[in-house]
Amino acid sequence: MREPPAGLFRSWIHSYEEDHGDVRVYRPDDHPFPPARGRRGMEFAADGAFVDHPLGRGDAPDAVPGHWRLAADGHVVLTFEGARPERELEIVRCDEAVLEVRRIMR
Repeated sequence: MREPPAGLFRSWIHSYEEDHGDVRVYRPDDHPFPPARGRRGMEFAADGAFVDHPLGRGDAPDAVPGHWRLAADGHVVLTFEGARPERELEIVRCDEAVLEVRRIMR
């Protein structure tokens, strides 16, 4: 992948019910999710900005700003300020309805 898919630039919510193997499935934030105690999410912006939404207190989503960039191998590298380690994702599938990613462990 030389360029990120155009559908990537939006807010994505983890649809953990659809995860398969080591692939995590995300849906747009307006997707009709079944009830859940809390859901993680992430947002990609075309300018390289990224926001991670881990679960915070009381299962409410938190917001951790960062940046994304494409690595030479086409993976997406996520970086954060402070002590949070960077993460690397392989985009398995991305269109207007779904984002499927695999976390790369180095």
